[in-house]
Amino acid sequence: ALIDQVFMDCPWYGSRQMARHLQRMGHAVGRRRVRPVSNYGMARPFPPASDMMPVLEKGRSEPMSIVILGVDLGKNACSVVGVDAAGAVVLRRSMRRQTLIDYVAKLPSCVIAMEACCGAHHLGRLFAARGHEIRLMSPEYVRPYVKAQKNDDRDAEAIAEAASRPTMRFVDLKSEEQLDLQTLHRVRSRLVAERTSLINQARAILLERGMIFPAGRRKLEAGLDVLLADGADACLSPRMRQLVGELRAEWQVLDARIETLNGEFVETARHDETMRRLTSIPGIGVLNATALVAAVGNGSGFNKARDLGAWLGLVPRQYSTGGKARLFGITKRGNKYLRTLLIHGARAALPSLSQSDTPIGRWLKAMIERGVHRNVVVVALANKLARIAWAALRKDVRFEHSYPVAA
Repeated sequence: ALIDQVFMDCPWYGSRQMARHLQRMGHAVGRRRVRPVSNYGMARPFPPASDMMPVLEKGRSEPMSIVILGVDLGKNACSVVGVDAAGAVVLRRSMRRQTLIDYVAKLPSCVIAMEACCGAHHLGRLFAARGHEIRLMSPEYVRPYVKAQKNDDRDAEAIAEAASRPTMRFVDLKSEEQLDLQTLHRVRSRLVAERTSLINQARAILLERGMIFPAGRRKLEAGLDVLLADGADACLSPRMRQLVGELRAEWQVLDARIETLNGEFVETARHDETMRRLTSIPGIGVLNATALVAAVGNGSGFNKARDLGAWLGLVPRQYSTGGKARLFGITKRGNKYLRTLLIHGARAALPSLSQSDTPIGRWLKAMIERGVHRNVVVVALANKLARIAWAALRKDVRFEHSYPVAA
């Protein structure tokens, strides 16, 4: 009767004979000792799932001691891994975004770790409003903690483990105003790229017809206006003249949209005290000031001024070993858009600053006299401007030209 009860569900041929053989060998045959197999030779769960449901429901009803919740964000579904104080995984689930928000709302206060990617700041603000501690990390720093094969579950586990490291660098949670300002900069950058592509295409079309214009956007703009204002041109067919006119009209539309955004940045900087302090620094205008505030806020995420320059990728790349230092070009890490703005600002401010009788002017003049390449001087000045901007953000002071400058 016991054998019939154990092997009632098992379709494996010869199971009764095997049970009798095991009994003759002295083995105890019962529900938990014999593990039958399926027709395909794969082990089946035993005891049946119906017997395990009370145990699972009991485990679910007990409060889980989640200390760190690692979330791997996705467009629709998010993988979630929770670990306790000992670092053991106590939760593995895949949830949709709204389900994740509802789940976190019922969870006791803990650390919620995510990669600083699209949508992380929005969820971070929602979770922070419910009393949780938010830790955002660069995906570059999370990657070394991924074990074996990469998948969403392993990524969430790696995020939770990386967030527990005391030396991990975290990204500050951006406010809604910072994200709005940063979005305007991203839209402007796209419009400028579209305008540059359009200008290059117009130059190529005219070059094929033997028309060469001087370098520079303004000179090409004036040349196109003169070309379109004239009558029929032997170098251009009527259809090409119409096409060039359409490109010029599209160019004007892009100019108008870019100028509208520039005016919005000017109004924002005029009514913000922090941005007005930044614009007092030579080489940092309205675009640089608004982009800096949108990216770093008040600079509290950096302990030292040199950390901001390193985050922007304005410091030499290092590959040192055995006590022998090897330095290369700049790392070009971090915020590429902000680094580009700072370098352009430094390039524009270099001629006037290098001729001024100020500490920063004498520092620049000394590098130029030593024969340092101009591009190296520009990048060094951009790094210096970033460090001065950090000081202006953290100390709430305006830039003074008489301040001493470290070599």
